[in-house]
Amino acid sequence: MRVNTRPLGRKLRGPLVLALAATGAFALPGSAFGFGSPAVVGHVYLDGNTSGANTIAAYNRAPGGSLTPTPGSPFAAGGEGLGKGLGSQGAIQTADNGRFVLAVDAGSNQISVLQVNPDGSLTRVPGSPFSSGGVEPVSIAVHGNLVYVANDGNATESANYTGFVLTPFGQLVPLPKSTVNAPGAANDLGDVLFNSDGTNLVGTEVASSRIDSFQVDFLGYLHAAPGSPFTGQGLGAFGSAFRPSSSFPFPNSPNQLFVSNPHNVGTDVGTVSAFDVAGNGELSSIGASPFADLQNAPCWVAITPDGQHLFAINTGSGTVSRFSIDQRGDLTLLGSTLVNDEGGVGGTDPTITPDGQNLYINETAAHGVAEMTIEGGTLTELPGSPVALPAGDTAAAGAASIN
Repeated sequence: MRVNTRPLGRKLRGPLVLALAATGAFALPGSAFGFGSPAVVGHVYLDGNTSGANTIAAYNRAPGGSLTPTPGSPFAAGGEGLGKGLGSQGAIQTADNGRFVLAVDAGSNQISVLQVNPDGSLTRVPGSPFSSGGVEPVSIAVHGNLVYVANDGNATESANYTGFVLTPFGQLVPLPKSTVNAPGAANDLGDVLFNSDGTNLVGTEVASSRIDSFQVDFLGYLHAAPGSPFTGQGLGAFGSAFRPSSSFPFPNSPNQLFVSNPHNVGTDVGTVSAFDVAGNGELSSIGASPFADLQNAPCWVAITPDGQHLFAINTGSGTVSRFSIDQRGDLTLLGSTLVNDEGGVGGTDPTITPDGQNLYINETAAHGVAEMTIEGGTLTELPGSPVALPAGDTAAAGAASIN
């Protein structure tokens, strides 16, 4: 069993590979998935961004966190993938309390919606996949039945954020006149996400190191915050996460936003920024932000459901930096944990289970999914980790989990 023994600041070799992640929550019955097998307590899904016909890989999660491929996995998404890493976070999400999985089909400019069956298998809803409202969708934000998609654009089409309403049957209905062009250049968007009460939405622009921030009105339309887009506090504003509203006893936590800065020039100089987000969407820095993570290329971030800890996936170092979060939103670096004994595996796309017990990370070089248990601010990789990805998956295209 692998535990946290690595000192801060130690450099590991590894390629820089960019990608994404996601979240979700809903209770599934603890049914058995095979004779003599442990009960299933949840499922993990990955958007393969598979070349040509896109697929979604599904895994059964056992007590303790080990993963086993769900029978029938991978499942056809209906749209087309690009066959490469997307360089974004949030490419796959769950919706309607875990009834549906939404995934980007970046190669066909579509969003697939699949129903989650009781055994964790996936079935496309009628009409899926749906147009994304732009070119090359890379990230999805969900709040209730309101969905926004970040379309990365191309040489002739602007990057944009486009809104949809998710029906009770899983159809994505465009929200009329909701499209907002992103201020940055095309092929620049890294993430789009709501805060926990759905009143604010932000998007990151990786190449231009900026953050787009919006207030969301009661009809679901976006209103740019005064001063938006905001200049990031490092190079490459990328992975991002709002602190959960369940962060008791911190009532203001839904307004705390954390953004990774992976492209700072130098060695072991990655940082994570912390912001307060006002009701109108204005960003203000928290404390001594940005906070050093002493590693290379912290591209993705994930926060535990209790809001007490943040994990930054250092793609360039093959490690996970572990932070505690205080009431104000200041980060304290606790240390770093290798992804795989060797490190340097280009970890991407984290997802934390809604019960806060497990962290899963795509290992791009190992073509697998790392399985880790969470105990406070410590991580332990499970024996037998990583579990293999299906052939053809790019490994850097998004992960989501439900219990």
